[in-house]
Amino acid sequence: MAERAAVAGRPPIRAVDPDLLRSWPIPLDADDDKNGRGSVLVIGGSARTPGAVELAGVAALRAGAGKLQLATVASVAAALSIAVPEALVESLPETADGAIEPDGDLGRLDDRVRQADAILFGPGLEDLDRSTRLLRWVVERRGDAVLVIDALGLASLSLLDERRRKLCTGAVLTPNRAETVQLVPSLGDEGSDGDRAQAVARAFGAVTSTHGRIAAPDGRVWCDDTGGVGLATSGSGDVLAGLVAGVAARCGDPAQAACWGTHLHAAAGRRLSERMAPVGFLAREIADEVPFVLAELT
Repeated sequence: MAERAAVAGRPPIRAVDPDLLRSWPIPLDADDDKNGRGSVLVIGGSARTPGAVELAGVAALRAGAGKLQLATVASVAAALSIAVPEALVESLPETADGAIEPDGDLGRLDDRVRQADAILFGPGLEDLDRSTRLLRWVVERRGDAVLVIDALGLASLSLLDERRRKLCTGAVLTPNRAETVQLVPSLGDEGSDGDRAQAVARAFGAVTSTHGRIAAPDGRVWCDDTGGVGLATSGSGDVLAGLVAGVAARCGDPAQAACWGTHLHAAAGRRLSERMAPVGFLAREIADEVPFVLAELT
């Protein structure tokens, strides 16, 4: 398996390639039922952005998760349940401007948070203050679930107090370059994506995946250069976060989930760019390509 030598005292960077992933397989019992492949809970969305939750949830199923639950604002819950009939959709209280109201009656969400194998928080959220309050509520209640945080959830994470940040230790963070600066302001415009991933991982004690660079807080570092420019498209980040959550539900290992999810995302994009065009394919098509990548790897 490919491995890059350490430079100037830095840890070696391992390439996320088929050899690595085949040596680190996602558990799969042919005799198991859907419960054996884990449950994913996606919390996010607003009246204007239900598509982010849909993209992330479908991606989690494409990664092989057994069960999917989506929690979003009441005004779009019914439509979302029709768009993703494979999912249970939890309707959450809503503000006048279409955001999730964390101070309302969250109903069965308490049970769902406690029982999920992986929780993805953030896709499609729009109100930072309310998102932060909701993240506080979630981290206080999650059990052993792998927590994946994306999009506005990352800004919410940076606003948590120290005690609640510690409850997020072992999470997986999927920031873009701008979001790495929100998480670690000292980064500015300097440093490589690998430097950014390592800085965020150290600061939050969480596995971090950004632009094909993955870092764990224990010092392990990986890179995946499979993807191309076509992955820079609307909704692509939601798909990546959903893939990570789907793998996490199956394996329970944040680092493994980040490496596998990042590669599934990149390899699916590469397949589409070769078959269609370097740019122009849609985020939903990335998710649909993932089972073919899984087949090649297993």
